Amino acid sequence: MSYLTRDQIEAMGFASVGNNVLISDRASFYGADRISIGNNVRIDDYAVLSAGLGGIEIGNYIHIAIYSSLVGAGKICLCDFCNISSRVSIYSSNDDYSGAFLTNSMVPNIFSCVTQADVILMKHVIIGSGSIVLPGVVLHEGVAIGALSLVKKSCDPYGIYCGNPLKRIKERKMDLIELEQKITEMTKLDESN
Repeated sequence: MSYLTRDQIEAMGFASVGNNVLISDRASFYGADRISIGNNVRIDDYAVLSAGLGGIEIGNYIHIAIYSSLVGAGKICLCDFCNISSRVSIYSSNDDYSGAFLTNSMVPNIFSCVTQADVILMKHVIIGSGSIVLPGVVLHEGVAIGALSLVKKSCDPYGIYCGNPLKRIKERKMDLIELEQKITEMTKLDESN
């Protein structure tokens, strides 16, 4: 995987970009001026980030794996320490599938009915490969979503969820909070030296 240089990243016109950002030269961005990227972020090959009016906010210590997509008119927010596995799709807008309207982006708006709702991934969320997250979902702190899951509703903190329909199958360990504190302390030490 080849990464863009810092100059190439800055030339893309993002709203903001932190330090230690690795972006594949094969990733695609639309509405870059509405995308904010924090520190220690990696975005892999063939990831697609398409920011609508709500924009996309990416926190610190984030990985967005190969072939993933973040798309929609609503806001998409990935808080610190989130991990998006390969082929994950996160949508903040959705067509009306009832047949009462036409669908797709090439149809004039008066003939379509697109709804939008923000999607928020709180700290320490991990989403397994091939999962889909639909508009309006909040994945609270520490949620883990198993591979190939369909997420249509918000999930409570520190639960492990999987399937279609999505079910909470067990509790997630909270050791990661202590690990977060250690990495934060380590970062502060590095910055002071």
